[in-house]
Amino acid sequence: MVYLLIIVALLVVLFGVTSVRRSVISKPVFGIFKKILPPLSDTEREAMEAGDVWWDGELFKGKPDWHKLHAIPKAELSAEEQAFMDNQVETLLTMLDDYKIVQEDRDLPKAVWDYIKREGFFAMIIPKAYGGREFSAIANSTIVSRIATRSLTAAVTIMVPNSLGPGELLMHYGTQEQKDRWLPTLANGTDVPCFALTGPEAGSDAGGIPDTGVVCKGQFEGKEVLGIRLNWDKRYITLAPVATVLGLAFKLYDPEKLLGDKEELGITCALIPTSHTGVQIGDRHFPMNMAFMNGTTYGKDVFIPLDWIIGGPAYAGRGWRMLVECLSAGRGISLPALATATGHLAARMTGAYGYVRQQFGMSIGKFEGVQEGLARIGGLTYTLEAMRVMTAGAIDLNLSPSVVTAIAKYHMTEMSRTLLNDAFDIHAGKAIQCGPMNYLAHGYMGVPISITVEGANILTRNLMIFGQGATRCHPYVLAELEAAANPNAEEGLAQFDKLLMAHIGFAVGNTFAALWQGLTAGAFNSAPVSGETARYYKQLSRMSRALALSADISMLMLGGDLKRKEMLSARLGDVLSQLYIASTVLKFYEDNGRQQADLPFVHYSVQRSLFEIGKAFDGFFANFPNRVVARTIRTLVFPFGIGYKMPSDEVAQQICEALSKPNTLRDRLTHLCYVGKAEDDATGLMENAFVAMYNAQPLLKKIAQAQKAGQLPRKQPLLDSINQALAANILSESEAASLRKMNQLRFKAISVDSFKPGVLEGMSVGKRDAA
Repeated sequence: MVYLLIIVALLVVLFGVTSVRRSVISKPVFGIFKKILPPLSDTEREAMEAGDVWWDGELFKGKPDWHKLHAIPKAELSAEEQAFMDNQVETLLTMLDDYKIVQEDRDLPKAVWDYIKREGFFAMIIPKAYGGREFSAIANSTIVSRIATRSLTAAVTIMVPNSLGPGELLMHYGTQEQKDRWLPTLANGTDVPCFALTGPEAGSDAGGIPDTGVVCKGQFEGKEVLGIRLNWDKRYITLAPVATVLGLAFKLYDPEKLLGDKEELGITCALIPTSHTGVQIGDRHFPMNMAFMNGTTYGKDVFIPLDWIIGGPAYAGRGWRMLVECLSAGRGISLPALATATGHLAARMTGAYGYVRQQFGMSIGKFEGVQEGLARIGGLTYTLEAMRVMTAGAIDLNLSPSVVTAIAKYHMTEMSRTLLNDAFDIHAGKAIQCGPMNYLAHGYMGVPISITVEGANILTRNLMIFGQGATRCHPYVLAELEAAANPNAEEGLAQFDKLLMAHIGFAVGNTFAALWQGLTAGAFNSAPVSGETARYYKQLSRMSRALALSADISMLMLGGDLKRKEMLSARLGDVLSQLYIASTVLKFYEDNGRQQADLPFVHYSVQRSLFEIGKAFDGFFANFPNRVVARTIRTLVFPFGIGYKMPSDEVAQQICEALSKPNTLRDRLTHLCYVGKAEDDATGLMENAFVAMYNAQPLLKKIAQAQKAGQLPRKQPLLDSINQALAANILSESEAASLRKMNQLRFKAISVDSFKPGVLEGMSVGKRDAA
């Protein structure tokens, strides 16, 4: 007993007396922390500090407050935005012939260019005071998604001026003079913007761009002024071939110190008319056979006045922070919108095709092999829509959640790749014949573009999600980094001492909580709802604890090496990502009234996320360098093994049932999918054949029963069966006519594109000669 009291007293002195604690614990740990501190470049530090921590912070701290999730306002269109959707957007959709745009003209028609400029499609984010639409992020996302189901080229053309570009940068950082000069002409389409960041040797590593600007004096409009002499070489720049104003990112140097004491000022952004002397718009790219404008720009010794810096001279060297913050918002709208559009189109059309297309005397959608892929399409589409709405909604809360938008960009584009592959597998021959009747081909061509741009997915997964998330979302690490970087050692130690004690308490709490939840399988965790989804909140809380514990131990054990162990840290990023993905699904389900019909999709989505979390942890434990520590964490978190499984076949079949017949759930799930009204429109034809065949089931059942009774032969073309059933008075004349019309529609819908001999060759020769 005496020894126990002595130990308690020592611990009280050790941790309770500030001077003792600092000298014995905090100071040595502070020294170790500085040594293992991941070295951050200026651009990395700015990226870490940019943007906002949002729901990702709740998930990272180990104890998410689900009531906060439910309290987030539901993202919805205003009456004005809905009217734009119902009128201008629908009018635009009727003007688009995507096959002609992509395969023949390689450009939007002039009438379409004129319409999108005139009607403010380029001005969705520009305030009304400057002639813009001033739409919300959710409206921007919804409009782009809807257009993308009709034409990816049109959607990309429209989304770029409303994403990372001059308009976005001007609104956030531009001087009043710059706003007054440029925003009205950007809003009415007089000026078309592009933004040049990527070059031949600097893509994802924007901090390594070789393009330079040197502060100097030069001639502008007949006068000597202080300005910048620029040299740049950029590629992959969307809208560059048609741009009238160029946003340019470059490294700014001031060797003569004309602006201050620093010679290297850092990344800077400027706005330059493409008509300015020396600005060159180079060759056009042809990204994956898509027709949106994309190309190169370069300039040598181009002199611009200093006030062309976005934000004016005061923003010299502040361009990287500007780009990271604006790119974060754009990343949460544009590419998620395109990915979601892929889901809406694939889910509606593949469900219809699976019903219309028959093999071995029945619809292919009834084969379980097909159902597995169709269920994945349906489940992922529900997930995509949930992520799209919640992520865009965050931006409408005036947030720029950089980690969340990185999660959305990476996982949503990967989901679109997965489900589009499934759609191709199910459509088979119809999907691989390119032509006016193929509604999947151009989306398939566009998927690799979405995977690559705005932070290639390999980079996004392996560096950004956990790299930023571990620092930004952790309750203490960023503050500890700042304390370690404090030039005043004593002051830094005092800050670190307080943080360290709180961090130790946080880590100890997570350790015991993770063990308890592992032993009880999270059964005693609280949930904000009752019913079938309550268990998911409990499991996600459990995995949030596991993430917090694993992240802390990883950073403690590996320090700066964790940044280089990308495969290991990416798995923790996958856990954070799946926690966010599942959260959006549960939020979406609640916001839409907890509809019973949605439950198979909710089960599929959340169970898939939990399975992916388990898989990520399994890979993390198997590859953690210290095997003793790895086994210890695994035992704490999963004492009885990882029990998460993919959704059952029953859930998958329930999803297929919902997608394989006309119903309100199918309409809600695919509400953004364009379905043409013209007789020869590919999507309209498939939809009409699907509905007609569904409505014909009672008559088809009559034929099947007659075949079973031996009144009609089996295994013959449907048209023959219809005619024989009419002759045998099994069908009336009107019933036979209805079935003939349905059969004609069905056959036309499943037919594939073909071209007369010489047509394709002639088209190629003509285009080549014109070029």
